[in-house]
Amino acid sequence: MPSSAPDIGLLSLDDHLCLGIYSASLAIQRTYKPMLDAMGITYPQYLVLNLLWSEDGQTVGGLAQQLDLEASTLTPLLKRLEATGHVTRERNPKNERQVLVHVTPKGRALRSEVGCMGRTLISNSGMSLEELADLNRQVRSLRDNLNQHLEHRPANANRGER
Repeated sequence: MPSSAPDIGLLSLDDHLCLGIYSASLAIQRTYKPMLDAMGITYPQYLVLNLLWSEDGQTVGGLAQQLDLEASTLTPLLKRLEATGHVTRERNPKNERQVLVHVTPKGRALRSEVGCMGRTLISNSGMSLEELADLNRQVRSLRDNLNQHLEHRPANANRGER
């Protein structure tokens, strides 16, 4: 059966979208690192705190889903945030299988410090806020379309991938 995908031939590595997105993500993390170091948190911890600033008291599973991580990957990160006093974890009294994560006053206080991160990214990117917002919409759309396609694949088609 003929493929509906166009034959794009062998691309050089620089022409691979995945490398562009991956290396841009690393560049963003390197841009944020000095500011995050000053706050005493890592980039993944910043992402978790950001979710909790938007909605406190989320489950570990809910946070993991939003970050596209396994709960078992997220748990050590949450334990470190708890050890530094940024979050608390407790069993959900309505469902003992769930762990609820709450941001502490110390964790909430970091929210006022992250504003400079967005300004720094805009300044260093050479792009306007509108251009970055449009790029973000396009990348999220790409992610959502790819994830939707993956959800409809047969289970055995995912072997060896991740």
